[in-house]
This record gives sequence, C-alpha cells and structure tokens, in this order.
Amino acid sequence: MARGQGKPNIKKNGRQPLALKDQGKQPQGISKQQAVRKSARLQAIRPRKQSTSKSNLVREIQILPSPLHSSNIAIDSTAVPKDSLFRDDIFKIICDKVQDKNEARVIRSITPYIIPSVEDLETLGATYLEHLIEGVNEGWIGSIPVEGPRPQPDYSVGFRRSAFTDEQLNKLDPLIGSVYENSFFVATYRIYFPFLTCEVKCGAAALDVADRQNAHSTTVAVKGVVELYRAVKREKELHREILAFSVSHDHRSVRIYGHYAIIEEDNTTFYRHPIRTFDFTEQDGKEKWTAYKFTKNVYDIWMPLHIKRICSAIDDLPPDIDFDLSQSASFSQSGLLSSQQSNAESTFMGEDDSQSSLVGSQEVTPNTSFTQATERASKKPRNQRATG
Repeated sequence: MARGQGKPNIKKNGRQPLALKDQGKQPQGISKQQAVRKSARLQAIRPRKQSTSKSNLVREIQILPSPLHSSNIAIDSTAVPKDSLFRDDIFKIICDKVQDKNEARVIRSITPYIIPSVEDLETLGATYLEHLIEGVNEGWIGSIPVEGPRPQPDYSVGFRRSAFTDEQLNKLDPLIGSVYENSFFVATYRIYFPFLTCEVKCGAAALDVADRQNAHSTTVAVKGVVELYRAVKREKELHREILAFSVSHDHRSVRIYGHYAIIEEDNTTFYRHPIRTFDFTEQDGKEKWTAYKFTKNVYDIWMPLHIKRICSAIDDLPPDIDFDLSQSASFSQSGLLSSQQSNAESTFMGEDDSQSSLVGSQEVTPNTSFTQATERASKKPRNQRATG
C-alpha cells in the first residue's frame, strides 16, 4: 500500500487536522519562536500516528493464519525425545553403524527419529491423536491404484473410523463397500483417507525410487479427497491445496514433499511440491530433528484442519447416495512437470529454508504429475463395511 492513499478529503468536508489549524498561530503566553517549534512538532507527530495505524492494518492482513504457510509456526518449539539414538553424544556412532546396512536396519534405527510413530505418541500421552492410525509396510489393499501394483509404503498414517460420526459413516459406507472391495477413500479397511507416507531406501539413486513410490501412494491419497469433493460439487475448494505429505530417506538424507492437485473442470493433475531436502548428518547433526519436528507439526497443526475439511464434505453428501466414482478412471503419466507455482512453498518451514531447498531437490529428482480424466457411472450402494 503506497503512502498517502486512504487519507481524508480535506477540501471536501472543510475540516482540517489539528496540526494544520494550529500552524502559524501564536498561543498566548509563549514566544513566536516557541510557537513555530510547537507547530512543527504537531505536524511531525500526527501524520506519523496515522501512518502507523495504516501499516498495522496491512501487517494484520498479511499474517492471517493459513494451513499452507508456516510464518506463524515455530518449528523449533516442538519437543524431541531426550534419550534416543539421536542423542548428541551417540548420534555419529549410530549413523556410522547403519551406513552399510540394509533397509530394514535403517528403518529400525533411523526412521523413528525421522517420522515419529503417531500411535506411539498417542500411547505416551498425546491423546488428541487417538483417531489416527498407522500402517507399517502394509499393502493398501482397499485402495484404487493409479497404475501398476497397489501402494505399500514403509510407513503411512490415516484416520480411524472413530474420527467420524455415525451419521458420517452411514454416508461413507455405501461408497466404500465391504472389506473385499476397493474405494478411493481408504487405504485398508481400517485406514481412511491416508495423508502421510514414508519410504526408506538404501544404495545409489535409491531415493529416486522412494520418491516415485511416495508419489504413487500420495496421488492415491489426494485423489480420494478430490473425488469426495467432486461428489458434492465443491472440488474447486481443493485447487492447489496440499492434501498429503511424503518423506523419503536413507541413512543420511531426507526429502520432504507436499502433494496437491490442479483441478480444471473434469481434469485433475496431481503434483508434488519439494519442501525440504537435506543431509541430517552434516554439521554434527545440526538438522537431525528437522524431519521429526516437521512430521509432529503435521500431526499437531495440519491434521486437525484436514479432518475438518474431510468431514465438511461428508456432511454435504446426500443420504442414500446412488452413484459410483468410476474405478476405471484413466490415468496417464504426463511427464515430469514442475510444481514451483504451488502456493505451499513454506509449509511448516521458514521461507528461506524452503526456497533454498527447492532448487537442490529439483536437481536430485524431478517433480512428478499424474493427469486424470475421470469417468463416472451409476452404481447401487454396496454392502456396509465392518466396524474397524
């Protein structure tokens, strides 16, 4: 906002600010020189007060909270385990021990401090996470894959049935079906609307493989939320909104992505946005807890907003809905496209960190998009799913 805009029209209403009224007048009992100095002070003070008020208004508008930006989130405030394999005095030792080991060993010794177990956190007292459920190397047998085999991430997080009311479950169940059927809205018969995946790999270029596996899993996850919103004709609300996260890591490096959709009428293109890429072993482990804190903030800050978004769409589903989101939707891998234009560049991270890692991560692996042309067909409601 430029200076001077929004000032009152003095000539129109015939009123003058007090500083202008007093200018050039000599109050009784003081000299002319004192009057001039007083008038100058009034002119300097009063416009400054008006300018300060305007800048405060602009500042308030700019810092309105948003689930996609992290300028008001202090990631360093997140608590970390005090006694762990990432403890300062033994961190280098454990990193040296796992550097030549297989994936299973890295998962056992490193992954818990990159991606904290949501169920362990709940067991240790974070009761607000009781409606989340995790899968460990669990095949998403209830999902509809984008292409190829079903996703089977090393670690994933979604919602339990208990996250939804009975009325919401009654609306969802016809769209989900039985344990033996597939749906856009579940990963397994217990994991609804997954939103976080993790893949662990070892060896040269292995993180590129992990990134592709995560891209498939999270595209399935994002697509589920988009299809839910399409069912209630609110899909435009999700345009460029981050709907899932993924983490790829090995014994020393971490890549964090946000996943979102570009929605244009009946076409949906799925993108990933690089949030951070870094070596957590460098500088004596200066950033060893960064991924842990990020994931914890996803649980604490982003997840409550996400479940409200999902429940809002479920509430709008008409009762006894009689349609099917076609399982034969056609997908095509449309090349490696950039997601730099995503409006989520600073998700749960400082802007400087996000921007600096953006270039680095693109040099390691390109951003992937899947384009979907959704076909719809009518189908009767299916049998209700057993309570999980």
